[in-house]
Amino acid sequence: MRSEVHRVVSVRLAIDIPISQVVSDVNSRELELLFQGVQEIATDVVAVNTDVVDRDARWPEAGIRALQGAGLGGLVVPEKYGGRGHGLLTLARVCEILGRECASTAICYGMHCVGASVIAANATIDQQARFLGPICEGDCITTLSLSEAGTGAHFYFPQTKLESAASDVFTLNGTKTFVTNGGHADLYVVSAVGSDPESPAVRQFSCVVVPADAEGVKWGAPWDGLGMRGNSSRAMELHCVLVPRSNLLGKEGDQIWYIFNVVMPYFLAALAGTYLGVATTAVEEARRHLMRRHHAHTGANLAQASVLQHRMGSLWGMLERTRCLIYEAAASFDAGEPDALTSVMAAKVEAADAVVTLINEAMTISGGIGYREGSSLHRLLRDARASHLMSPTTDILRLWIGRALLGLPLLSD
Repeated sequence: MRSEVHRVVSVRLAIDIPISQVVSDVNSRELELLFQGVQEIATDVVAVNTDVVDRDARWPEAGIRALQGAGLGGLVVPEKYGGRGHGLLTLARVCEILGRECASTAICYGMHCVGASVIAANATIDQQARFLGPICEGDCITTLSLSEAGTGAHFYFPQTKLESAASDVFTLNGTKTFVTNGGHADLYVVSAVGSDPESPAVRQFSCVVVPADAEGVKWGAPWDGLGMRGNSSRAMELHCVLVPRSNLLGKEGDQIWYIFNVVMPYFLAALAGTYLGVATTAVEEARRHLMRRHHAHTGANLAQASVLQHRMGSLWGMLERTRCLIYEAAASFDAGEPDALTSVMAAKVEAADAVVTLINEAMTISGGIGYREGSSLHRLLRDARASHLMSPTTDILRLWIGRALLGLPLLSD
């Protein structure tokens, strides 16, 4: 296992694709129209529901359905399966646009795309028809169900058991935690380990697709978190759930391939894009505050203060450095660079650092207005805090990046 991980993620010390090429790709006519459509949904649908999603911890159904209706359900599904065939760069940009208005909507849509990418990676003809067809047609939402309470941030070591019940049926037993879109998705990509001693996949990671209406699936309490309050991140209990063998994704024991080649890059790109959008809104809030506020005793605009001009310059620099890293990392993965995952991991790490720092600074610049209840910065700060907690956590990613740069296997302990 360790040698396989070592081969998947190798050292990347330089980025070969210049930012001009990334910008050129982003500005292609097809993508321009796609992003315009997403922006319209973000403005007309997502933004008007942001407050109620946050206040009531409500799953952002209006925004998700609008994206499906616009033909974006299959954004990252290959064209040969009926999807749009886009990669990490487009996914990050779409999540960024949505994240500017509502982080919950962005991450719920992003997780749908991650789930769709896993299903599509090794889809059989039957799975193409039963799963990918409805996803691309906008009739189906999917998501990942990987995390477990017992393994914490080490989501790649599931304890949920997948046993052979018959020649064509598995049984699934276990409990998953923090399932984004929990209770609202139609299909769940669930990770498990084999427990049959005769199986060559003993204690190895497998993924199966579990329909929402499968008998034996139960849901924990509604999500009530500090931030990301609309993502419906719930516990999923699996009690003797019967799963057709035809719902197995790839081969039993595909842990390393799925985690490091599909789950990780798509998930990290979606997260990085989401938090880039949140950070962008925070910096814009600070800029608008300085432009519109005046000192009553002098009439001077706050934007005229040199110390605040300096601080705005610093915020913009951090934001744009992070944006360039995310775009270039995603583009390198899309271009098939064999070691691009190191950059993608770094993109999520830097996005997490940047979003928390930038919102804190924006709140300081905005003073009491930004700190009070009901301020958009108040919501953004709560949403941003989860950036370091979502697995792989910032600490784990930094460890893996260091190991990759030093030529060491990622899972060496």
